[in-house]
Amino acid sequence: MVEANCEVKVLGAWPSPFVMRPRIALNLKSVEYDFIAETMNPKSELLLKSNPVHKKIPVLLHNDKPVCESNLIVQYIDEAFSSGTSILPSDPYDRAVHRFWAAFVDDKWFPAMMAASKAETAEAKATALEQLKEWTILLEETFVKLSNGKPFFGGDQIGYVDIAFGSFLGWVRVSERNNNVKLLDEETTPSLVAWADKFCAHEAVKDVMPDTDKLVEFAKIIMAKNKPSSST
Repeated sequence: MVEANCEVKVLGAWPSPFVMRPRIALNLKSVEYDFIAETMNPKSELLLKSNPVHKKIPVLLHNDKPVCESNLIVQYIDEAFSSGTSILPSDPYDRAVHRFWAAFVDDKWFPAMMAASKAETAEAKATALEQLKEWTILLEETFVKLSNGKPFFGGDQIGYVDIAFGSFLGWVRVSERNNNVKLLDEETTPSLVAWADKFCAHEAVKDVMPDTDKLVEFAKIIMAKNKPSSST
């Protein structure tokens, strides 16, 4: 166990849900850190040196030693710092279950949301949104099982799945606004609606959760950059 009296930095960008994850985890552990904004255009020498394989954010620098990949960083923070409550359950089976659902968010749910935002036809968008709603209802059912009637996936406190899924809530609002749909609503996902309110209001989260209007404007810029130019 590494104690917290050391230098901690997070290399990232404010709109990234993946960058939110280590920031929330560090806040939960009451670990002070420096946030270093990465523009990605061009990628900084620090990023290329710290993550030479994937060249992606976030990167955690702990006494100049880099840790990469957001979920792995959260696990590292949980193990390296004894302050605060545990982010992952202590029981090995429960830990495996929580890792499974965090991976589900990244491997299934998030790609469906991206497919809905990038769909070029009404039919493709409708198909992607239907899949996204299906995965979201599955996460509603998962929340009920894992939380055992408590406020978070992790129980009384924010845990691993909370961080994995909750980091996307800003972009969920953007998707709802841009697609004129409700992904989290009282009829189909009442537990997630209540959970999202508690998660966003939490002391460890509220200062790093991006403003929805700012995210909408950022999304417009990204979409404009990625839009193929018409041929003449």
